[in-house]
Amino acid sequence: GAGKHSHDPIEIGADEPVPSVKLTVLKDPVGGWNTHIQPTNFRFAPDHASMAHIAGEGHAHLMVDGEKLARVYGEWFHIASLEKGTRTVSVSLNANSHAPLTVKGVPVEATVTVEVE
Repeated sequence: GAGKHSHDPIEIGADEPVPSVKLTVLKDPVGGWNTHIQPTNFRFAPDHASMAHIAGEGHAHLMVDGEKLARVYGEWFHIASLEKGTRTVSVSLNANSHAPLTVKGVPVEATVTVEVE
């Protein structure tokens, strides 16, 4: 945008349904990890990625130990491998413009800790 940082958080309006997200991380029997991202009051809109913010839609950012791993457009995402030890996997809901969504200033995200052997 013109002089405005596009990744400033977008606060959910008082009149909008409040989005939330649940994250489950499951060990894949063959290899890696399957992440299940379940948003509420939010729809994945890959067709609008990097475009203007539309209330109630966007995509997710998946992070491992605070580092962004991927932009995610659906409920399931496979992580090929994680380093051994305790890993923190988190997901945030983001607007089409990539700005993080916030409710009362708090980012809409979920975090799961996994032990990698």
